[in-house]
Amino acid sequence: MFLRLPKKASDQLPSRNMVSVEGTMNGFAFAATLQPDSEGGHWLKVEPDLSDGANAQPGSEVDLEISPAKVEPEPEVPDDLRKALSAAPAALGVWNDTTAIARRDWITWMTQVKRVETRVIRVEKMIDMLSKGKRRVCCFDRSGMASKAFCCPIAAEDSRDE
Repeated sequence: MFLRLPKKASDQLPSRNMVSVEGTMNGFAFAATLQPDSEGGHWLKVEPDLSDGANAQPGSEVDLEISPAKVEPEPEVPDDLRKALSAAPAALGVWNDTTAIARRDWITWMTQVKRVETRVIRVEKMIDMLSKGKRRVCCFDRSGMASKAFCCPIAAEDSRDE
């Protein structure tokens, strides 16, 4: 399930890019990273634990209170990247010395591809760049404004609207 933030709420966030937030949905506490919607706003992927805890169903209205996270959460490192990093001590050292935001950007860049072959190539490039001391992925626009890759998924037509 996905929740697109109202423009007024999104405008109050510190960035048009990915923004980590903490808050409550229907009184249920959560932390998440909002994604840019390619139109200057943000959307939230409502994971099952959050929708269950907040008793939120698709199409229902929710009471959402959010603020920027005080501490940037660590991203979940995919297994293929974890394995590649463990085999490359120089890359792992730079990886461990970067910020959580930089690590999130690397992972997003790596995972936003469609083909498995392209992902393998990106992991190889990541290891090479990190091994050479590069702390940030090049040519990666976090804003979602240059690409529709960060668009909020749109629900299929709902028969209740007829």
